[in-house]
Amino acid sequence: VQLQASGGGLVQAGGSLRLSCAASGRTFSSSHMGWFRQAPGKEREFVASVTGSGGRLVYADSVRGRFTISRDNAKNTVYLQMNSLKPEDTAVYYCGATYGGGWRPDRPDRRDGYKFWGQGTEVTVSS
Repeated sequence: VQLQASGGGLVQAGGSLRLSCAASGRTFSSSHMGWFRQAPGKEREFVASVTGSGGRLVYADSVRGRFTISRDNAKNTVYLQMNSLKPEDTAVYYCGATYGGGWRPDRPDRRDGYKFWGQGTEVTVSS
């Protein structure tokens, strides 16, 4: 399985970005997908997740109402629309795929539930 994240960049506070993560190698719809982020000097943290069918979305409190996760199974791609960006959103954003890993429906925020990871795309929000 390969995951290719893209869409990061430099944006001013209050602006928007859309991240994409393209998957290849297995049936995309069989995998739950998640976005995580890692700021300098901090641990990787959960941002959002979406189930394989797209029927259940979960968000971290820090991004709920500003970010939207979605997926297009026909294009093998998951997206993260980020609006009203804040300087504290600055981080490298990673997409993760479960593909039968230790993912738990009651804990989609656990990193160990995601078996494959993309290379990350950097987001910088200036004040």
